[in-house]
Amino acid sequence: MNNHGYLKFILTVLVLVIAFFGYMLVTAIDRVRESNLRILEKIEMLPGRIQFSARMAPPISGTVPDRQTSAIANAAFFDPEAETGGRLILATSVDTANMNYLINNDAAAAEFNSLCGSSLAERNFEKPEEFQPLMAESWSVSDDHLVYRIKLRKGIYWHDFTDPVTGKKHTDVEVTAADFKFYVDVVKNPDVNCKPMRGYLEDLQEVKIINDYEFEVRWSRPYYGSLAVTLGLSPMPRHLYHAYDGPFDGKKFNDDHVRNRMIVGCGPYMFVRWDKDRRVIFRRNPRYFGIRYGAAPALENIVYEIIKHPNTRFQALLSGDLDRLDLTPDQWVQRTDEKPFRDGTLKKYKYLAFSYTYIGWNLTNPLFADARVRRALTMLIDREKIRKDVYFDLVETATGPFSPSSSYTDPEIKPWPYDPPAAKKLLAEAGWRDEDGDGILEKDGRKFSFTMLQAATSPTQQRMMPMMKETLAAAGIDMKIQNIEWSVYVQRLEEQNFEACCLGWTSPIDPDPYQVWHSSQAGVHGSSNHIGFRNAEADAIIEELRRTFDMEKRIELARRFCRILHEEQPYTFLFVPYSLVAQSSRYRNVRVFPVGMPESLFWVPRNEQRPVPGL
Repeated sequence: MNNHGYLKFILTVLVLVIAFFGYMLVTAIDRVRESNLRILEKIEMLPGRIQFSARMAPPISGTVPDRQTSAIANAAFFDPEAETGGRLILATSVDTANMNYLINNDAAAAEFNSLCGSSLAERNFEKPEEFQPLMAESWSVSDDHLVYRIKLRKGIYWHDFTDPVTGKKHTDVEVTAADFKFYVDVVKNPDVNCKPMRGYLEDLQEVKIINDYEFEVRWSRPYYGSLAVTLGLSPMPRHLYHAYDGPFDGKKFNDDHVRNRMIVGCGPYMFVRWDKDRRVIFRRNPRYFGIRYGAAPALENIVYEIIKHPNTRFQALLSGDLDRLDLTPDQWVQRTDEKPFRDGTLKKYKYLAFSYTYIGWNLTNPLFADARVRRALTMLIDREKIRKDVYFDLVETATGPFSPSSSYTDPEIKPWPYDPPAAKKLLAEAGWRDEDGDGILEKDGRKFSFTMLQAATSPTQQRMMPMMKETLAAAGIDMKIQNIEWSVYVQRLEEQNFEACCLGWTSPIDPDPYQVWHSSQAGVHGSSNHIGFRNAEADAIIEELRRTFDMEKRIELARRFCRILHEEQPYTFLFVPYSLVAQSSRYRNVRVFPVGMPESLFWVPRNEQRPVPGL
């Protein structure tokens, strides 16, 4: 799926984005695709991102008829009158550590790779329950859902490049079945630092190559997500990452710093260069296979400017140095009456994001071990006031991890109210009292005092955290605020070296909560389950959900899971944000779909096209 396009939405997803969240969340950054270390969002934003639909029917039993060779995903939405050329300049608030999306938990790396990569299939923009062929010409599925037979299109080529280590030039290298097998083998290699992603391929037994253009993906046991995971597979360039004799070395892959500064893909855009802490530049791929099917982006360049401060980003938008920006709620309400908006130079777009924000309580800390305490903390956070004063009512209050529009969300679950008296009663039941009269609760000689991580680049967090601190203090809880840079934030999360954090996730359209919520992922370095949630009943539901194909049963299981989270409150679920987008009016074919605004569809008339400064 070309997020970039497909998931800023969602993504943003991303982040889906990452992204987690578009949306301005209370996250570690101000938009979905840049929010926190959301590994799930990262996965959904990969070249073969794994996305699910809330109303998706069970995978088809037996053989899926071969699609027409000329058919390609979402071709109907590309404008045949589009003129090629022009640019789209975006902004990101933080730089990425490297460009290797397997070992880099940053959502930006996944989004960059989504521009350059491709996958076997992607979901229809308008009807996301439908898969449509992309790199795959056709596929079939066995009756038991264990074997997927894939037939690749011919004539798909890797981007030409010169190896930065050996100096060897690689040109006209065709993508084959072996490149998909290489991808799976790399992810499943225990020495490769991608354990969170490995969970999605846990039951993928093998990729069996039939010939250069046909292969089988074999699963060891039925898994509902196997269809989406299989069709979301993307190839990996062996000639870049295994450019040496002997077996593949996973540790060398992790530490290949020079090659990990570049991207080699087979998708619609080619990586041009990365100016550290300044910008990342991509150029349209003139050999992209989608061109011959009428499904290729028209814009010549995509550029990400690295601009840390939100006001600086907004000024760059007003001056025309940026073409598109995800706005904060206060910018949307208070600053879009300026001249470029009044005269039509800039347009505004708003849609509910597939994401949510939350406060994560580190459950390995004795302060947060009791569910009564966690419920009390939630009831001491005045979400309605935050929603109004910080978000200007441009969010919906979240009740759990699934989208409000999803069938998996239990409509009977209502947000815990802001109720200090009830919260104080719960704290007292849990044994917390102010024994020495200093205004701070204590238990067994320990004060109820903790530190909340705050992302230095998030103005929403900077406004929200003092409000939380005040309401908690009134109940005898001392919340300290630690403002830190994003790179340090990520490291603290990966090491689970924190007491409380404020982050966001992309909401999976069709849930597989394993990576974020299963006990097996708790205590794992770099895990998405960074709060250390362990619950045997939740584990059983998650495992059954993975092997259940009946939709009614899946909804029942998912709602039981939501009720457990509601009672346990391992997260204080905050908000489902709206994506608030400001964009130059030069762009044509701008459309909002259920999952966002695919930028791959945009084009600019030749007389309105602008070059990339300095390129």
